[in-house]
Parts: sequence; C-alpha cells; structure tokens
Amino acid sequence: MKKRTVAAAVSAVMLSSLVAGCTSGSKDTPVSGDGKKAEESKKPITFSWLAYDRPEGKVRQDWEIFKEIEAKTGVKVEFQVVSQEGLKEKKQIMIATNAVTDFIQVDTLEGRQHGPDKVFLNLKDYMDKAPNMKAFFDKYPEAKAVATGADGGIYTVPVIEGDAEGKGFNFIWYTRKDIMDKYGLKAPTSVEEFYQYLKTLKEKQPDTYPLINNAITGDTGLFTTFGRAFTGIHGFYNVDPATDKYAFAPYHKGYKDSLIFLNKLYNEKLLDPEFSMITQAQWEERILKGKSLVTFFWKADLETLMDKGRKAGIADYTLDAIPQFAADGIKNYQFSRSVVGATGRAISAKVKDKDRAVQFLDYLLSEEGSNYLSLGIEGKTYTKSNGVPVYNKDFGASPFTTLRKDWGVWYDMITLDNAKSRAVWESGLSDKSKAINKLYESVIIPAPKQIVKTSEELELEKSKLNNLNKYLEQKLTEFVSGKTPINDKTWQEFIDQTKKLGADDLLNMYNAAYTRTYGKK
Repeated sequence: MKKRTVAAAVSAVMLSSLVAGCTSGSKDTPVSGDGKKAEESKKPITFSWLAYDRPEGKVRQDWEIFKEIEAKTGVKVEFQVVSQEGLKEKKQIMIATNAVTDFIQVDTLEGRQHGPDKVFLNLKDYMDKAPNMKAFFDKYPEAKAVATGADGGIYTVPVIEGDAEGKGFNFIWYTRKDIMDKYGLKAPTSVEEFYQYLKTLKEKQPDTYPLINNAITGDTGLFTTFGRAFTGIHGFYNVDPATDKYAFAPYHKGYKDSLIFLNKLYNEKLLDPEFSMITQAQWEERILKGKSLVTFFWKADLETLMDKGRKAGIADYTLDAIPQFAADGIKNYQFSRSVVGATGRAISAKVKDKDRAVQFLDYLLSEEGSNYLSLGIEGKTYTKSNGVPVYNKDFGASPFTTLRKDWGVWYDMITLDNAKSRAVWESGLSDKSKAINKLYESVIIPAPKQIVKTSEELELEKSKLNNLNKYLEQKLTEFVSGKTPINDKTWQEFIDQTKKLGADDLLNMYNAAYTRTYGKK
C-alpha cells in the first residue's frame, strides 16, 4: 500500500503538540490470562482519547462512569477535546502525521485505508487475548467485514447502531393531529388518499403549504421519500429488497410517476414552493408556526417539537404519526437502523502499552464495560424493572440530553453501542410513542449491510458520484417545479445524461462490491 505523505503546510509546532498528547503509560504489560497476576493487569495507566463537545454538554474529565471504569481497570482516560466544527480537520491532521490519540473514533474506511500503514493497531494480532472482542466479531460478521483492511488486518471495532433483528427505525410521517381532529379528517393510507388529505388541509387552511420536507436528499429528503414510495428503492442507489441487488432508482418505471405526482403537489400549492432550498431552521419555523402541516422526520423529535409548538403560541398544538404509504404494486417499507455503523473505535499503533490498550478495549466490549458507556450507573442513571433497564424517569422524554451532559453516557466518539442505549430509551417511551412504533412495526425491514470497496472502486465513486448527484438534484428539482416539463422526450434525455455521467458504471461497481463482500448472487 502507498505510504501517505505529510502535508508540507503542517507546522513543526503542530506536530510536536499532537505527538506530545498522544500516548502515555507504562511499558507493554501482557493481558491477564498468560500467567501474569491480575493486579498487574490493573496497574494504573493513562490513555488519551479524542472527543468533541456535543450540543447537549461539553466533554468532562470527571464523569463518574470513568471513575468507576478506572476503579475496575486501572485505566484513566484523558480526553483531548475539540469543537464539533474542528473535529474533521483535527482527525485528518492526526492521521496524516501518524499522531492519533491512543483511542480514537474513525470511519471504518479510514481504518481500512490507514491501518496497514501502521497508523492504527492491528487488533487481529491480539484476538486470542481479547475474548469479548472475538465474541463481538463472531456475532457481527458485517462488523468484521468493514473493519478488515486489504492486508487482512482488523483495525477498528465498529459502533453498533441497531438491534440485530432489524426492528429499530428512525423516521415517521408527522401531521398536525389537532387540525385533523378539528376537521374530522382520517389518516391517509395510500398515495391517492395522501393527495386528497393534503388537498383538504389546503382548503381548510388556505394560508398554508401543507407538505414540507427538510431536504430533497438524505433519509428524510423529498426525493428519497417519494422515490421509495413509487419505486421501492431508498435514495438514488440502494439495495432493492425485492431482488437483493443494488438498483438505480431513476431506472425504475415508477420514478417518473413520483415526479409527476410531486409536480402536481407543487402546482396545486400543496408542497412548499421552496422545497429545494429549505434550511433546517426554516423547516422548523414553518412547522412550529403552522405554515406547514405534514412532514417526514425523525420520530425521536416528535414530542420535543410538539412542546416547542405550544410554547410558540399554539396552545393545542399536537403532532402525531400517520401511516407510511406506497404506490400500488410497490413494497411499503422503511429500512431499520443499520446494525453496524460506519464508524469504529481504533487504537494508535504507537500506543506505548499495546496489550493494556487492547485489554481496555476488550473490557469496554464486555457487558459491564458496555453498560457504563451505554447505560451509566445502576441506581443513578437507570434502574431495572423485571430485569430490564429503564432510564431514570426524571430525565424526561429525551433522557440522552442529561445522560450525555452530566454522565458521559451515550456520548458520540465514546460509546460503542448506541443500540443498547436506544433500546432502553424506547422501553420507557410514552404510550403515544409506543403506539407510533406499533403503527410502523409492519413496514420495517432490516437495513442492507455495508459494502467494502477496493481502492479502484473508491476512485470510481469519487470521480463520478458527486457530479451525478448534483445533476440529479438539479434536474429533479426542475421536473417538480415545472421548469422542465415531464414528457417522453425530456425523460429520455434525462436518463441518457445520467448514463453519460456514470450511472451504469456506479451501479455495476456497487453490485460487484456487494457480491464480493457478502457472497451475494
């Protein structure tokens, strides 16, 4: 593999400051179990760890969970803290200079790319001394696939995001329940009923644009949401559940129908006319002030938004979910949360005590260690009801705010199992939230596994995908707004241009990578 070179612009001062903060501790101490006394494996040692300050609360060196962990392991964690805005650059400099902190969260792709260059420790060499880590990779083959470099080494422990059964999900259709009740409206269950529902809302509330999405792409984007409803493909490229192969959504016969439908909503003023340029702040303002009444968004935010709406001056402001729908003949589904995340915990290849570092990571993967990071301390942040953990009720409907700010629990770049935290949170949800989960239960299917691309495939994606996406976003917006009419001629020109920009090359690459990674046919 090619060696990475250090950018000339990185100053000697920056280099020295990075290196000085990266590693600390004693000489290598073998993991207990090879004859060393247990107390040797708990000899005091300090490891550095990169983290960023979250909006809920800043990183603290005195979080109680880490005092408990230190008492159990002898390991003290010293966080190197950066702002959320500065995190990407800081991490890139650390990797480029091979001066990463002892523990660091990186993209699994970064682990695969830079691990073989001895930026990150090859965990595979220590697997016989790390039973929890070995059990983790045995349980999650996908995690092993995305953590393994071209040389066969394992360089990250991926973060778990969703339950192994593929039941947890993130998004729902929101609507103003108080307005539904005021006019005696029924929740729509099909594309046609959804259109009639928006039309009725417009008649009853003429100063509104009933439908608004906070983006045009991404999981909650307008083109994603309606593209899936009319084609069964989530996003521009994704696995088609019907074939278990990657598909390019615009090639599906229903994609043009989705744009015709959206164009009708646009022309009848049922869709916010600024749909293509809406910002998050504008989206929230229009939802809270009643200028828009229907949206597709994160289910976790429903009660928080409802509270904001009432505080903004609408006393009876009530949000609720309506069913997800799909066109006739199209599978009505939503992918669950991905089980294995795109980021993972890595250890610096330069860490002074490699065995102790692996031992510590292995402890954090144990039930006890994982509980500290994902749940906190029993009796202080959670209790058990019939053996099942439940977060303290006084933390409210959004317990993650207090957990992160005051305890360091469920904190990005620190926790290893978001799925465990979410499961406990959802077990304590309000009756309304539980009813929403029940409403969507039948349409949730397991998310596709990640694919591992070769360097050549990554270069292909880099050279073509960005330009293709820009074209798609521009042209689809023109179709919906009517700037470009939708007819056989304009549609064929559109498809031809996507091919010129590499649509087929990318589709073939994704399927080849998917087949190679998991042996699919």
